[in-house]
Amino acid sequence: MGIVNTEIKQKTIKDSVSLNGVGLHTGKNVTLTFKPAEANTGFVFKRVDLEGEPVIQADANYVTNTQRGTCLEKNGVVIQTSEHVLAALVGLDIDNMVIELDASEPPIMDGSSKFFVEAVEKAGIIELDSFREEFEITDIVSYTDEETGSEILIMPATEYQITTMVDFGTKVLGTQNATLNRISDFKEHISNSRTFSFLHEIEMLLENGLIKGGDLNNAIVYVDKALSPETLEKLKVAFKKDSISIKPNGILDNLTLHHPNEAARHKLLDVLGDLALVGTRIKGKVIANKPGHFVNTQFAKKLAKIIKNERRNNVPNIDLHSAPLMDVNQIMAMLPHRQPFLLIDKVFELTDSYVTAMKNVTMNEEFFKGHFPGAPVMPGVLICEAMAQTGGILVLNTVPDPENYLTFFMKMDNVKFKQKVVPGDTLIFKCSLITPIRRGICHMQGYAYANGKLCAEAELMAQISKVK
Repeated sequence: MGIVNTEIKQKTIKDSVSLNGVGLHTGKNVTLTFKPAEANTGFVFKRVDLEGEPVIQADANYVTNTQRGTCLEKNGVVIQTSEHVLAALVGLDIDNMVIELDASEPPIMDGSSKFFVEAVEKAGIIELDSFREEFEITDIVSYTDEETGSEILIMPATEYQITTMVDFGTKVLGTQNATLNRISDFKEHISNSRTFSFLHEIEMLLENGLIKGGDLNNAIVYVDKALSPETLEKLKVAFKKDSISIKPNGILDNLTLHHPNEAARHKLLDVLGDLALVGTRIKGKVIANKPGHFVNTQFAKKLAKIIKNERRNNVPNIDLHSAPLMDVNQIMAMLPHRQPFLLIDKVFELTDSYVTAMKNVTMNEEFFKGHFPGAPVMPGVLICEAMAQTGGILVLNTVPDPENYLTFFMKMDNVKFKQKVVPGDTLIFKCSLITPIRRGICHMQGYAYANGKLCAEAELMAQISKVK
């Protein structure tokens, strides 16, 4: 498994767009506004009705309740039922969005993602300058809820795919399954699939005042028990209907199924929305048996933790004994640096978007003579310089005469040093473009690894300038 730097550009929306509706569980009127977001923002919710307009990232680690939807909470600020909105964004291949709310819960609309999809498409989708990252699945990862028997796993695949299997042991619903083979199919085949519930659950929710914004237009109600006159009257009041009856297919009236397997399709919609909380695009096939928000979000937490560890320890898989793409003489033909300030020995990979290089750290390095000579440690700033020289290869590769250019630092951000580098270590460097190279400016993420572990990282910006 590993983080893959794709050459697909990140996306957001062109203009802001708003929807109005009622929260399913709160019954409160709410306005939701989608707003464009910068690259690498991800999905964030903003509560504009609260002081300071606090923000909650769509992050699995903020999940606090999954009883009737996926609830996020950060510093006491709550977002309820986040999954339908997030499913729409992933389903439309969006990477970054600010989702403003003036209440704790997005509007339920018709119980699907359809209206969110329509709003985003109305606003227009645009590309940003930054490239998208994907987490590529190479081994099976799974999570099982022993109490319910629900299970979710992911396996290798050529793209992001989801299959859901639903079996609640009831005659009225039966066994259903649904599959999304391509994200581009979401709008047509999944987005209009509405939330559903069983009659016995509706009765419990009504008794506890937990479905104040519900009606027969935003939830499919499967009748899994006899409908008593008393229950019938309660439903009439709750749903503001003069009459309610059961249709031949076992659901309450005033609603026609969009798909015979709409329940399984909505469960797939929920899985897509809940797994958006991983925070990184996924390349793999998800198979979910009896999925629910608890098992979905526990699986999202597990994946997010794996990705975090992979990001830290994503050592490039390089055979150091193989012939390099560039040896030190070829590097010196491109870079103006010379000993003792040439800090890379070989280049192994060089594409339009990333480069990998290495350096053997020996006791003969000039800087060891004066930097803790009794306990020699490579200065962190020189590790950054070595990353920058690696990135210099990447940017100089874009011009036909690199020997006529110099590379200058513009800035460094988010610099972190994880462990010491000492004589005898082999340093592996990888620099990947954050944004495309323009006007000779290279904005990249650099990593340095020693002994199979991340030892330093930094966000670097450099510019090449022609020698006068």
